[in-house]
Amino acid sequence: MRILLAGASGAMGRTLLPMLVQQQHEVFGAFRNPAHRDLVQSLGATPVVLDALDADAVQARMAEIKPQAVLHQLTAIPARLDLRHFEREFEMTNRLRTEGTRNLATAAARTGVERFIAQSFAGWPYARRGITLKTEEDNLDPTPPPQMKSTLDAIETLEHTVLREQGFTGIVLRYGPFYGPHSSIAQDGAMVDEIRKHKVPIVGQGTGVWSFIHLHDAATATLAALSHAQRGIYNIVDDDPAPVVDWLPFLAQCVGAQPPRHLANWLAKIVVGEHAIALMNDIRGVSNAKAKTELHWTPRWSSWREGFREAL
Repeated sequence: MRILLAGASGAMGRTLLPMLVQQQHEVFGAFRNPAHRDLVQSLGATPVVLDALDADAVQARMAEIKPQAVLHQLTAIPARLDLRHFEREFEMTNRLRTEGTRNLATAAARTGVERFIAQSFAGWPYARRGITLKTEEDNLDPTPPPQMKSTLDAIETLEHTVLREQGFTGIVLRYGPFYGPHSSIAQDGAMVDEIRKHKVPIVGQGTGVWSFIHLHDAATATLAALSHAQRGIYNIVDDDPAPVVDWLPFLAQCVGAQPPRHLANWLAKIVVGEHAIALMNDIRGVSNAKAKTELHWTPRWSSWREGFREAL
């Protein structure tokens, strides 16, 4: 299959690209920074320098390449995320999820692309009430913390843009928080570095439930979606949703760090913001049942416990 992979130099792109090549797909790897040309080429793709925010450039490249499928993996999340300024840190990613998605989807429909798969997120956007294990049918958060609202709006815009376009089969993959090579939870990752420096506390009771996914498993799920997915949304997470109070001390132990300290909710709200309390205490876990059934996919690391040990 002839594929345009947008975001080929990112964490997900670097993991996914060699798998696509191994399956004999002809891959055009798109990225904005010309310095990434050699990396993308070394992974087996034809490098394409492209600014997804330039609608005319996207249309021209799409018409030139004429892909059968587009894999939209574009983000611009800083390697070292400053949670105190969550909205600012996600500003460019939000533009890629709104303007970038619109440009890619419009060009794809005009060019006759058959399948369009886009990266979304399942980590915290679901409503922070009701059942503790959310499915694709459950509502997203109607009242997110103020710092997170623009990012949730951008996620919803991405999903609506992809799913309502009738010119192709639109597929949205809501990945859980990544770990593994090229992510923040890796030997040289920013979050692991913060944990080693004892800078990541458990806020409140640490009852927020996280559903992780190893980057390798996220990539294999994307390959499965390329072949088996129907129009719609799929949660891509492992089998073991866990509260912060369980996974954060385990992660600290895996990297040889001291157990995380505890921080009261009221103090976290002052130091970081209301969103810190939501991430640590209120978010819900996510079910992967639909992806496992419809995509015929099973994560290699069914639990973050084995995954953290192996990755770290």
